[in-house]
Amino acid sequence: MLVWAVATVVVSVAALVVVAQEALNTRTGQELDQSAMESVYAREDAVAQLLSVLGYISILTTGVALLVCVGLALLRHRYAAAAAAALVVAGANVTTQVLKGQVLERPDYGNLAINSLPSGHTTVVASIVLAALLVAPRSLRHLVVGLGTVAVTFTGASTIVAGWHRPSDVLAALAVSLAWGSAAVVALAVRRRAAFSRDLASVTAVSLLGSLVAGVALVALGVRPLGGWSGFADAAVVLGLVGLACSLTVAWFSRLASVHAA
Repeated sequence: MLVWAVATVVVSVAALVVVAQEALNTRTGQELDQSAMESVYAREDAVAQLLSVLGYISILTTGVALLVCVGLALLRHRYAAAAAAALVVAGANVTTQVLKGQVLERPDYGNLAINSLPSGHTTVVASIVLAALLVAPRSLRHLVVGLGTVAVTFTGASTIVAGWHRPSDVLAALAVSLAWGSAAVVALAVRRRAAFSRDLASVTAVSLLGSLVAGVALVALGVRPLGGWSGFADAAVVLGLVGLACSLTVAWFSRLASVHAA
């Protein structure tokens, strides 16, 4: 399991580097990313509802969610898991803000030259979900996977529909969160060796269902292809790939973290 956790850290960092390079530093990447963001559309009232939901994602709500995760772990005397959960949330969100504000730049290739990669909102929600999986008891893991995937997918897709972020920003946020989550699992694995659980298929099914629920919710709120039925395929591909990425991130991390579940 330690090998898989280390490999996940390496792959996540590599994915982040590739996404950032292609989406920011190439003209083709910028154009594809911008086109993907513009392929989905929502009515003004729907966008207002999405923005109101995104508005609840703040430093305060992040802190409260983290305190809940840490508190539940401490109540069950799982001190290492509590520390790991705090590491994931703090590390992922600090990394995202430093990358977005200090490290990464977006050359001007005719699109908006202000960098928004990685997505801060997606990082917040994804890191909280991964932290919850580190401390959740075994009996609640599938519930956390399902609800967590709904939350991550809905947040990531909403930032795209609202025009706040491009798809690459969401993918980069998932990579940052998964890298820190896997690093926490590495630390736990060094402390206590354990074998993989065998629930990857079931948690993947649950996470895919979670992404589907999030997609249905977005459609119900009024999210539509920009070009009507002629743009349906493009919009479906964009939202489908975002949902798939969110599902696989949560499902794979659930398997990594489940070896320490109690």
